[in-house]
Amino acid sequence: MTPASAPAHAPADHPKIKPARTGILIANLGTPDGYDYWSMRRYLNEFLSDRRVIDLPRWKWQPLLQGIILTKRPFSSGANYKLIWNEEKGESPLMTITRDQTEALRARAHAEWGEQVMVEFCMRYGNPSTHEVLDRMVKAGCRRIVFLPLYPQYAGATSATANDQLFRALMEQTWQPSVRTCDPYFDRPDYIAALADSVRRCLGDRKPGKLVASYHGMPKRYLMQGDPYHCQCQKTSRLLQEALGWEDGIVDTTFQSVFGREEWLRPYTVEHVAELARQGHDDIAVISPAFAADCIETLEEINGEIRESYEEAGGKDFTYIPCLNDDPAHIEVMMNVIRENIGGWVSRS
Repeated sequence: MTPASAPAHAPADHPKIKPARTGILIANLGTPDGYDYWSMRRYLNEFLSDRRVIDLPRWKWQPLLQGIILTKRPFSSGANYKLIWNEEKGESPLMTITRDQTEALRARAHAEWGEQVMVEFCMRYGNPSTHEVLDRMVKAGCRRIVFLPLYPQYAGATSATANDQLFRALMEQTWQPSVRTCDPYFDRPDYIAALADSVRRCLGDRKPGKLVASYHGMPKRYLMQGDPYHCQCQKTSRLLQEALGWEDGIVDTTFQSVFGREEWLRPYTVEHVAELARQGHDDIAVISPAFAADCIETLEEINGEIRESYEEAGGKDFTYIPCLNDDPAHIEVMMNVIRENIGGWVSRS
């Protein structure tokens, strides 16, 4: 890398400036630093205090959160994280996979654009924080940044809050870089093809009685307020079924991770798979198109609670199809999105 230097014709005491680079920053939801009580409490406090996630008035929500919820929930959530924790690396699978995705993207980006680009990742909640990583990139000379939230479908509680946090971090910068935020990629042909290939790879020639596409849930009220998430999930499922060449009725769209008492998007995955079993469907597969990386919601909730719901209702064969993670086809989807958003900022090396 070219070292920092003062601009030409600048006075001798002018501060040195790093050569201009373009940053590529991917963002995932986040993860606790550990599954102990205090790590879980810090993480859950940040996550559940986000007004994009829980939009109740603070005077009503915070006493409940700081009292009952953050007293009890860190224990149960920590126990669930312990079941899937990457003990070898001392981190959650989401952290491991997001780092692997970043390393794969970095190798591809450097091969295409050389050292003029810098590729990093951040988490909306927990570490590495958006503020920390953005500051490091600016100090490394990034004057332009392509920001890619790792959510195929847009939702206020995912893509928007990731963007919010980036904008808040920008407010702390003296010299703000230019930023381009990427659109969701829920209906891109390359993304749908990657999903379909993952189904074929996992199931081979077998076609299950049902393929349940389970998406993270959200309150139904958000849909009625104009959030496009539900519609984008439905379109992803429809396009996936078409790409697989399967007849109508094979792919069901459901929603998981219900929280609180109000009605969320339906049908609920945990109830739906049990109903499928009672109807005589003894061979189902479940895929999670809303998650770019396997995490607590897929590895523990789907492969644990939801699998158990199906089997306890009499179901037999349950196959979980892993997320795309760092599969080369998924990395290529990300690279294609980045290429479309980085245009005019970099040149091929």
